[in-house]
Amino acid sequence: MIKQSLAMAVVAGATLASVTMAAAIPAQAREQIRIVGSSTVFPFSTAVAENFGKTTNFKTPVVESTGTGGGMKLFCAGAGEDTPDITNASRRIKKSEYETCTKNGIEITEVKIGFDGIVLANAKSAKRLTLSKQEIYLALAKQVPGPDGKLIDNPYHTWNQINPALPATKIEVLGPPPTSGTRDAFVELAMEGGARTFDTLKALKKENKKAFKAVAHTLREDGAYIEAGENDNLIVQKLEANPKAVGIFGFSFLDQNADKLQGAIVDGIEPTFEKIAGGDYGVSRSLYFYVKQQHVDQVPGIKEFVAEFTNDRAWGEDGYLVDKGLIPLPAADRKAMRDAANGMASLSM
Repeated sequence: MIKQSLAMAVVAGATLASVTMAAAIPAQAREQIRIVGSSTVFPFSTAVAENFGKTTNFKTPVVESTGTGGGMKLFCAGAGEDTPDITNASRRIKKSEYETCTKNGIEITEVKIGFDGIVLANAKSAKRLTLSKQEIYLALAKQVPGPDGKLIDNPYHTWNQINPALPATKIEVLGPPPTSGTRDAFVELAMEGGARTFDTLKALKKENKKAFKAVAHTLREDGAYIEAGENDNLIVQKLEANPKAVGIFGFSFLDQNADKLQGAIVDGIEPTFEKIAGGDYGVSRSLYFYVKQQHVDQVPGIKEFVAEFTNDRAWGEDGYLVDKGLIPLPAADRKAMRDAANGMASLSM
């Protein structure tokens, strides 16, 4: 009886050890890199994945467009073959997302890949818009300062009500949902920039940053702003069908659809490759991807994929990603980022 109990204990111990080892080797059963995240970074990541599959002995990575926020949620959920290896982001990881990853035992390597501008675009069959950040804020904020400076529900229904020089057409803007990094960057760069032009809101920011952010970041819910999902190609199609509508998306999509769409001039600057690269265009942001270090030695090809993405033939000034609309980092920054990425440097926030 004692021998039988001892044998059972040994079996139980062996089973526990095997389970522990399985947990320590989270992703070994999968042979294909899985990538999720930003719709803006999606075409760049897809181009690298396709080239990687053609030029190496590794399988072509699977790339999904889930939005930056959705990708972070999947990425930070834990380690294991049912979780992604890499997530793309059209903004930097938030502190709360980093803390979730850390809590779940995930170490991260951060790779900044370049820059992108956020554009407001319409069909070429319509007149090109010339807007200020203040006019963008007045068109899309849920509440705006009234004549006495106090906040009121947005009273503007047509563009010319904001500025007589603008078209006498209904404000109808197709944009990304709350999970999108493009939306995060848009409200931070364009909406906040417009809100700060009002003395009362500038004062509010000094007094109560949280209250100011709520006012600057909250978009209308009366139909003027229409959540159009994460599929930027669908927004392009809708703009073609409705020349009076305006869409919000990354410069890369404008660049790829330059025969159909035109970008609005914002604060006197046209969204062009040169103006974004030079820092002149005021609604631009950095783009990233994040690597789960726990998967690097378990899923074949992750290190090699990172090396391909950070090679100048991909992300350099004459790289194939520039043809997709990526605005590259300066040469010195690319070298520093390449060294950190290939060395799998750990992110600390």
